[in-house]
This record gives sequence, structure tokens and C-alpha cells, in this order.
Amino acid sequence: MMRTRPLKVALLGCGVVGSEVARIMTTHADDLAARIGAPVELAGVAVRRPSRVREGIPAELVTTDATALVKRGDIDVVVEVIGGIEPARTLITTAFEHGASVVSANKALLAQDGAALHAAAEDNGKDLYYEAAVAGAIPLIRPLRESLAGDKVNRVLGIVNGTTNFILDKMDNTGAGYQEALDEATALGYAEADPTADVEGFDAAAKAAILAGIAFHTRVRLDDVYREGMTEVTAADFRSAKEMGCTIKLLAICERAADGGSVTARVHPAMIPLTHPLASVRGAYNAVFVESDAAGQLMFYGPGAGGSPTASAVLGDLVAVCRNRLNGATGPGESAYAALPVSPMGEVVTRYHISLDVADKPGVLAQVATVFAEHGVSIDTVRQQGKDGEASLVVVTHRASDASLTGTVEALRKLDTVRGVASIMRVEGE
Repeated sequence: MMRTRPLKVALLGCGVVGSEVARIMTTHADDLAARIGAPVELAGVAVRRPSRVREGIPAELVTTDATALVKRGDIDVVVEVIGGIEPARTLITTAFEHGASVVSANKALLAQDGAALHAAAEDNGKDLYYEAAVAGAIPLIRPLRESLAGDKVNRVLGIVNGTTNFILDKMDNTGAGYQEALDEATALGYAEADPTADVEGFDAAAKAAILAGIAFHTRVRLDDVYREGMTEVTAADFRSAKEMGCTIKLLAICERAADGGSVTARVHPAMIPLTHPLASVRGAYNAVFVESDAAGQLMFYGPGAGGSPTASAVLGDLVAVCRNRLNGATGPGESAYAALPVSPMGEVVTRYHISLDVADKPGVLAQVATVFAEHGVSIDTVRQQGKDGEASLVVVTHRASDASLTGTVEALRKLDTVRGVASIMRVEGE
């Protein structure tokens, strides 16, 4: 039997995502009620600019006093889509204290203060769900937290930012330079006026922290994630990648060490073989590749951003939280029992592609090979081209630690036959 008294929902933020959440709640009201077991009612919408016309939202529901809204005491679920650290953090904790569960899409806040928010939810016996914080519409948080709860996840490798994937895909397919591809992404609405959070990897790093924490049952904060942007990737890098049968993607990589005693989380551009499933992810789409002991290899793919896709994830969480409210229960909270240390980037082991500008004369290759050997870095392949006294030398290594590669490059720069290091890029996905 369906309960007639509605569950009341407060919406914090009514931008691209928030307005779509409100629209779906209205247009799909009957279906949502049937799935939940009770109707859901939009009880209030907190905004910064109340004068804006918001189609489908009654004016009497709109308020600029978000604090008063979450303190009402009759709110069952607060949906937070305003983003940023404050006032979102205070509003969420206040909501818990006044009896509401929370659905959030706030990756930055969760990556920075997820442990404190989970603790506040648990202290008050409420839910904190955040599927929409990572990879838009793609169901990823719940599979990691619930479907794979009985498995051991060893690696999460993914494209989790649509803007950067659009730019790199454009560079790959057209030969465009970074700025030209960024300009097109901006014109099409894929990139913000200030794209720093995307192209410098901050957005992906926040998502990596969340994914690593869930996958490895360990608290991983944003500060634990190594971050390197993609603004230095060039058309020449793509030409080199194609010669290796690769493309270039900005990847979020979360790994458990081979001995199981630590984890790493990092975001950086990397060459990835064209045979890997992630290489075929085009445009502004996202995809995440998960490797676990029992399930093996899994891939999650779909639109990673935008109003409708993100709202879909928010509504999925809303349904789950509302069901929990009706049953007097809560869903899974934070699982950080493993408490594994997060290793620094210097200990990460992978392959490298290094392009050097060198003098075109006998003995250069031998000098370079000696430097690699002295630092314990094994060379897989070498390619040399040159004329008129100048040459390029491309070295691809076997697996080596980041620290040993850094030492190698520092030593190479000291050789009088090495004019410069044109580029260094990691090779992943093998």
C-alpha cells in the first residue's frame, strides 16, 4: 500500500542540474511515487537570484535562505547541487542535525571532507548518497560500494572529465593544437569560460579521491591524489602516440599495490593502446575500467556531465534514500576499515615515453642508454631521427618507478649531447 503523506524534498541550487532535477520530479511524479512507495513533494528551492524565472517551479517555493530551509524540521531529503565547499558543507551538516538525509553531487566537498560528512550522517542516523559526484549519469558509486562489496578491487582506471576528453579527442582526430581544440570546446559549451578545474585535472582528482576511497575501503583525500594537467600535450605527442599504436587520454588511476599494503591515486595525461577499451571513448563521454579479483574486468560508459545525465544520477539516489526513509533504515555509509596508506607518486611504477632533442653525432645513443642503465631504468624501444647536426631520440621504457625516471631525466639534462627534453608521458592500460 502506498503512503499518502508525501516525502518532502528541499533543493539547494537550481542551475543546470538543479532545474533538471525539479523538472523530472514534476513530470515523473507518478512513476517516482510508485517506485518509492510514497509521493515526493518539492518543498523548497534555495537560490541566489530569486528574480530569475524558473519554469515549472512555483514562486512561493523559491527562497534565498538555504539555512532556514534545511532547518525546517519537516524536510525528509535535502538535494545539494550548489557545489563548492561553503556554504554547502555547513548546509549538509545542518540538514543531518535537523532530520534530513542528503543527496549531493558535490565532488570537491566529498573529496576534501567526505569522512566528516559521513560521520555527521552516521551520528544523526541519516543517509549520504552521491552517485552524481562522479561520472554524471554512469552508475559507478553504487556498483563499487554495493555490487562489488564482496570482491577485492585492485584497479580503477578511467576518463572522468568530459571536457578534457573532448579536447584530446579533437586533437587526436584533426591534428589540432591544444588551444584550438579548447576554443572549440568552449564554443560548443563543453568547456567553462575558465576551464582551469578541468584542464589542470582538479575535477578529475576530486573524483579519483572519491573512487579510491570506495574501491579500497580507505580514506583518500584530494591532497593524496597526484595531479598533472593536460595543457602541455601537443600535436607532436599525438603523432608519437600514433607511431606506438596509442592515443592520449587524461586518466584517473587508482591502484592497489601488488603486495596489497598500500594504494595510489593519480590524474595525468597518458598514452593508452588503441586496443584498450578506453581508447575508443570519444567526445565528451566518460568511461571507467574496473579490475577486481572475482569479477575480473568491468567497464562503465556513458555521458559524464550535463543537466539531464547528472540529474538522472541524483534522482536515482533520491529514490534510494526515500525508500530507506520509509523503511526506517539507512544505506551503506563510509567503509574505511582497511585504512591503507596512500603511497607518493615517486613509488608509482609504469612505462614511460620520453622524447629528447639531441646532437646528431656518433655515441649519443650510447650515452643516453648508459644514463638509463645507471638509474635502473630498462629501455624497451629506441627510435632516432636526425639531420643537419640535430636529432630526436624517442625512448620507451619498461616499467619503472616515477622516482627513478625523474632521476634519469635530471641526469640526461646534464649531458652536453642532449639539447632538451621535448616531452615525457606515461604509458598506461597494458
